[in-house]
Amino acid sequence: MSVYWAEYAWLPPGLAESVSIEVDGALIRSVAVGTERSGKILAGLTIPGFANAHSHAFHRVLRGRTHHDRGTFWTWRERMYAVAARLDPDSYYRLARGVYAEMVLAGYTSVGEFHYLHHGPNGARYDDPNAMSAALAAAAADAGIRLTLLDTCYLSGGFGWKLDEHQRRFSDGDVGTWAERAAAFAPKADLVRTGVAAHSVRAVPPAALRVVAQQAAGRPVHVHLSEQPAENRDCLAAHGRTPSALLAETGMLGPRTTAVHATHVTDADIRLLAGMRAGVCFCPTTERDLGDGIGPGRALADAGVRLCLGSDSHAVVDAFEEWRALELNERLASGSRGRFEPAQLYSAATDHGSIGWPEVGRIEAGAAADLVTVDLDSVRTAGADPAAALYAATASDVREVLVAGKAVVSEYRHMRLESPETVLRDEIAALLRA
Repeated sequence: MSVYWAEYAWLPPGLAESVSIEVDGALIRSVAVGTERSGKILAGLTIPGFANAHSHAFHRVLRGRTHHDRGTFWTWRERMYAVAARLDPDSYYRLARGVYAEMVLAGYTSVGEFHYLHHGPNGARYDDPNAMSAALAAAAADAGIRLTLLDTCYLSGGFGWKLDEHQRRFSDGDVGTWAERAAAFAPKADLVRTGVAAHSVRAVPPAALRVVAQQAAGRPVHVHLSEQPAENRDCLAAHGRTPSALLAETGMLGPRTTAVHATHVTDADIRLLAGMRAGVCFCPTTERDLGDGIGPGRALADAGVRLCLGSDSHAVVDAFEEWRALELNERLASGSRGRFEPAQLYSAATDHGSIGWPEVGRIEAGAAADLVTVDLDSVRTAGADPAAALYAATASDVREVLVAGKAVVSEYRHMRLESPETVLRDEIAALLRA
């Protein structure tokens, strides 16, 4: 049994002071408010761990390297393909270990890895068909973060297009082979779970989407949706309906579905997503980096669509930035303030259920012991109201992180990986030399 005393804590009812949190193993046993200082002191604001509901770990290599000559989403994609071509299971493990450590330092305690980098160059199979999945699981374990491996089906290069030479690494050739390989990956680590994903309606034909939906079998199912206007236009031309309507017809939409981006969904799509009880994952820092646009967050929430957040391409890994961007982007789009209450932002930022960890994301008895303590005395947060400190804080203000009852970050330092910044620098340099 361990006892933590939080100066301030964000509990299900809201902000509380002088909070004692008893942790038994990986779970919170009890929470009491207005208590005397005892046990380990958590100075600052203690919150549930953030959930990173959408990640492509290998995209981290592109940070700060795609802004020359302006570029577009599509030129960015070509650079992404070039990076993917250089990775193998060993280098992916080393890179992902640094990426996941960076996430924990930023306050994330779980990550949903939208994983489609399955095979070797030109689609050659590794001796272990799930070697890349195993590399990610090992990296997450070493970094101390919960992982949901969302094995992603990827079959075509667009509506009716064949895969190009870069995309062959992503594909199993047909949906049956994908399903067989994905089902064979059964990680034994306590902090690794699995789900499924379809890359998009342009990369997975309707018949295959039905198989992906069936393969979920009660687990999370994710899919990129309406990130670009071109996807909507091409889907209408190919199928006579929007991507959302196509997903609904194929059984891909339901309570366990998370549609990623949904930047360009129509009003009818919003009603459809709400009616199917699907969720939407916004990735604000990536969406602005790529120039995707601002998704209709308030309209989705008003319709009853559950929102969550992800860092996607890792142009920025800062859970606070995603948290406040949900509100601040809405302000830009609407011209008014106060679009979301802080409790709604917390709900989106700590929605671990969207990636299959429903026990995580609350500081209450019986919940998982994932805690993040934010410094309230930094140059950024000094003087801020604790109830609104996340509007001021950055990843640099994360002082302590507990994942499943174990300290992973202490006094701003990762306890399991020495100098994650050196790991990232050296591995990215090696990949760019390859």
